[in-house]
Amino acid sequence: MNFDIAVMQMFNGVSLFSILLLMAIGLAVVFGLMGVINMAHGELMALGAYMTYVASLAFERWAPAWMDVYLFVAIPFAFMVTFAFGYALERGFIRFFYNRPLDTLLATWGLSLIMQQTYRTVFGAQEVSVPLPTWLAGAWEPVTGIQLPITRIFIVGLTITVAVAVYLLLYRTRWGVKVRAVTQNRAIAGATGINTQRVDALTFALGSGLAGIAGCVFTMIGSTNPGTGQLYIVDSFIVVVFGGVQSLAGTALSAFAIAQTQTWLEFLMSGSMAKATILLLVIVVLYFRPNGLFALRTRS
Repeated sequence: MNFDIAVMQMFNGVSLFSILLLMAIGLAVVFGLMGVINMAHGELMALGAYMTYVASLAFERWAPAWMDVYLFVAIPFAFMVTFAFGYALERGFIRFFYNRPLDTLLATWGLSLIMQQTYRTVFGAQEVSVPLPTWLAGAWEPVTGIQLPITRIFIVGLTITVAVAVYLLLYRTRWGVKVRAVTQNRAIAGATGINTQRVDALTFALGSGLAGIAGCVFTMIGSTNPGTGQLYIVDSFIVVVFGGVQSLAGTALSAFAIAQTQTWLEFLMSGSMAKATILLLVIVVLYFRPNGLFALRTRS
């Protein structure tokens, strides 16, 4: 292995890390901060991908001259639609299953099947794809022999922006203080005047909106079909659990470690063997650290 191949492999790992983190960060907000096992999180990602597809069709029909900038409209559009859908979902469905983890698991799994069938009915069973803007085509060649796809560079930049925005929202705003207070002690938070039900709804909606952004990113690297969400839901849960529940920093570190390890293992062996090895390593780590590798320390 020469230096060029090593750099390309590391960049591939960073690219996979970006996709895993975008998918897992929304799940970390919902699962880690709220304790809700949402098996329909992948379908929320697919909803964001389909909303990106709808935005591209709208631009192609009514504003073809602006196709090069449609992504800057599609990303917030996908976020807002999935945010609103997540808010309505929490108010009308999820809130009845709090403190019932098994029921939540089964109910959201059934919801995922309903959403998949809805996508088949509305958009068809065939895969759909969106056109990439011309400025995302090609690759950046910093030195001879090293080519970095511009699409992946854009995804990395978007991931960093979203992660920083979520961190600032949760740790530098008044609403973030309320979220963390409800997470640590719901009864005391409610006694101090915090509307815990509203915090729950907005937190779930935020996680859904982040899944929508992940779906928008997914359209840049592949086509979308009704089962797209199932491709990353298991990996996302692994990232959140391996990193440590209620730890956003742990989620980011876990996504980076898993992405880099998987990329290098796929270079050395087959993809299925790399995936199996990752799962084995995660099982071993969780055996010795059941709360996750980067779990927060709390008082018992």
